Amino acid sequence: MKSIQLVGRKEEQKILKDALKSERAEMISIIGRRRVGKTFLVNTIYENQIDFEITGIQYAKKKEQLMNFGIELAKVVDSKFPIKEMTSWIEAFHFLSQYLEEKKKKGKLVVFLDELPWLASRKSGFLKGLSFFWNSWAVKQNIVLVICGSAASWMIKKVVNHKGGLHNRITKRISLKPFTLSETEDFFQRKKINFNRYQLLQLYMAIGGVPHYLEEVKGGKSATQNINQICFSENGLLTDEFPKLYHSLFENADLHVKIVKALAKKRKGLTRLEIISSGKTPNGGSLTRALEELIHSGFITQYYPFGKHKKDSLFRLTDEYSLFYLKFIEKNKREGENIWKELSQTNTYTSWAGYTFESICLKHLPQIKKCLSIAGIYSTSSSYFKKGTMKNEGLQIDLLIDRNDKSINICEMKFYDDEIVLTKKNAADLQKKISLFKKYSKTKKLIFLTLVTTFGLKSNQHSIGLIDNVVTMEDLFEKG
Repeated sequence: MKSIQLVGRKEEQKILKDALKSERAEMISIIGRRRVGKTFLVNTIYENQIDFEITGIQYAKKKEQLMNFGIELAKVVDSKFPIKEMTSWIEAFHFLSQYLEEKKKKGKLVVFLDELPWLASRKSGFLKGLSFFWNSWAVKQNIVLVICGSAASWMIKKVVNHKGGLHNRITKRISLKPFTLSETEDFFQRKKINFNRYQLLQLYMAIGGVPHYLEEVKGGKSATQNINQICFSENGLLTDEFPKLYHSLFENADLHVKIVKALAKKRKGLTRLEIISSGKTPNGGSLTRALEELIHSGFITQYYPFGKHKKDSLFRLTDEYSLFYLKFIEKNKREGENIWKELSQTNTYTSWAGYTFESICLKHLPQIKKCLSIAGIYSTSSSYFKKGTMKNEGLQIDLLIDRNDKSINICEMKFYDDEIVLTKKNAADLQKKISLFKKYSKTKKLIFLTLVTTFGLKSNQHSIGLIDNVVTMEDLFEKG
């Protein structure tokens, strides 16, 4: 099977393969951001076993979607002409069930409906038709129905949490994420492209783990050369991807873009109230929906500060490409073949690299916990922020691992191109951070100071007795 060529996706592969062996009808929902590999996953696992497949057309109206459905159905029934013009989705799904019944296939029937949010255009009656198809026919058949969509929040609201005929009908769910660092390394190894891990990390920081973006990377070139070509050249895939990305996923995407741009300016993240203020976004249901949609789609992450209430939660921009675009590409596209080399010497680069490395560490918490030998201990992860006043100093900690064994890891995450050497001032700052945290949090737990960095720590008189654990880039590349 072609599935052996897939990078990662072990759990997702198992779900799809097990569905073929199941003795009941299966409806599988697959949710994941644009270009993360949802269609490739389904087509690779099921290969020639798919009996009917259709992809929604973006911005198309009901009549055009139905015409497309008829054309695709005509292909599989070997008709020289499209199926007669259909006027409703109930009628369309009736024709589909007739075709599937006539196949008399041994083993599971497989139907794949891709980009469901586009198929279900406004007031089209698509979801009613799908409910009719499933409840009146498919649920009694030996069938796997795969429904797929990039608009994650729409899929969850309209299908997964459907209040009508599709309520509780989904039997298995897959949430497809971008590749981890380890999976990205496997991806390039499969393509016979050789990078060391520092080069891989630099690429990941700029474009993330989205497979379609990684396909643009060429062998025989450094990370800097590839970033320059993909992100800054006239024909680079990611030179103009940002404006298309959000408008392809969300209705009224201008609000989503405003939120993302506001978050891109603040390293620590923003509370909801701060987003309203700095992003000039309206308070209310529209903001709540937009935040939920961005979270479900993997562009932003919500973090709950240590010891604070939900209303104090912070939102951070954690999509690598979006941040890279707003920091560098937007103002420097098409500026020449060496532009990224020049930009990487600036203070803006240093600030961006630190923030992005922190976000990548937060996405690889399982690897960090494995390195600390605490994977088997229940723990919660959070940030800590206390605003400074006239009387008290401010304090910010980007990652705390609060463990059930009466211990807390305070994690310092530093991106650097060599081993870190602590100075006397560095050590004093870190000691003060621990003291302030103990004072403000009033915790009685044992504190471990953990350094997470690229090439590790060079031990000296300032680090001994202060740094308890060191997690390196090599540890972040461990398989989850």
